[in-house]
Amino acid sequence: MAPTCAHGSAETPMKVAVPTETFPGEQRVALIPGDISTLGKAKLEILVQKGAGEAAGFSDQDYADKGATIVENRGELLSQADIVVQVRSLGANKAEGQQDLEYFKPDQVVIGLSDPLGEPESAKKLAEKGVMAFSMEMIPRISRAQSMDALSSMATIAGYKAVLLGASESRKIFPMLMTAAGMVKPSRVFIIGAGVAGLQAIATAKRLGSVVEAYDVRPAVKEQCESLGAKFVELDLETDDGAEDKGGYATELGEDFYRKQREVMTRVVSNSDVVVTTAAIPGKKSPVLITTDMVDKMAPGSVIVDLAAERGGNCELTKADERVDYNGIVILGPTNLPATIPNHASQMYSRNITTLLKSLVKEGELNIDMEDEVTAGTLVSRSGNVVHERIKGLLEPQAESEE
Repeated sequence: MAPTCAHGSAETPMKVAVPTETFPGEQRVALIPGDISTLGKAKLEILVQKGAGEAAGFSDQDYADKGATIVENRGELLSQADIVVQVRSLGANKAEGQQDLEYFKPDQVVIGLSDPLGEPESAKKLAEKGVMAFSMEMIPRISRAQSMDALSSMATIAGYKAVLLGASESRKIFPMLMTAAGMVKPSRVFIIGAGVAGLQAIATAKRLGSVVEAYDVRPAVKEQCESLGAKFVELDLETDDGAEDKGGYATELGEDFYRKQREVMTRVVSNSDVVVTTAAIPGKKSPVLITTDMVDKMAPGSVIVDLAAERGGNCELTKADERVDYNGIVILGPTNLPATIPNHASQMYSRNITTLLKSLVKEGELNIDMEDEVTAGTLVSRSGNVVHERIKGLLEPQAESEE
């Protein structure tokens, strides 16, 4: 299929809108001032809603100094934009995101995190408005797209912050200390899941001086864990080749596998001072890896930080965005850790957005090339239809049941 171009011209450059995030507690911003000049070279005009970057540490003046136009009214901003870039689009912002629908128009481009695998109905709503929606979660994990990979960027932040939360809640310090009052043994930290978040958690825990152990269903990551200073926990369980999909994400395994896995992990969990779990599967309920029985065997003062809390959690006792005290054991279920480090999280996300925009806009015009792997993999809706095959597959059973 040949590329199609739309919008913009030398006389009227395409306008990119950066609205204030409306999801509760969201402090990130989709585009930072430092990336505006790059987009200016791509012949894009940047419009920023008043106050959009303040929570992340970027003032309106910072944006204006880089050439952006500050717009006070959100409706006006969205209505005149050719492209809207957000941290959380409809889907990842179910309630407040609905309010933006009235301002969207046919062929307008909306780019953001939109949870299309978990909320395919939101993709359908955007399609019904004629919006050309791109989902940052669907960036393919290929070499060329690494600088666009928002999931990896945000997972890096989450893995780092999870360990800091664990250290803050723990009754012990992380490093070994030799003092006049005697020796203090290092804390033991167990990281479950060695994806981007898990590897960053390993590195952070190791820097803080703890003894780190790590586990993942994918034996291939053993070398990565060990290179960061962790001991890889060998569970000696048979897994099939389906532990990882072609995009590099962990896949859902059978309940029988998880049951055996929990049995052999009990020993490691019970000996750990802090456990960080990161086993999340896009669009699926998180597998329960730590049962109540396993928590019962942990020492009082131990901490579990569950990064899979948004989809149910890896720990049976996790409650999303709550601090649970279970017999002296603290279980945390944060669902949006990147928003708690908004400056650097915004910096990384903005670079992801900027790189994607540069691939979609050529000489000031939108260039949709469906033969391009990044474009085809990220485009969710177009011309009134949901066009992403995986998302369409999720919607079809719903359509059949309605009939």
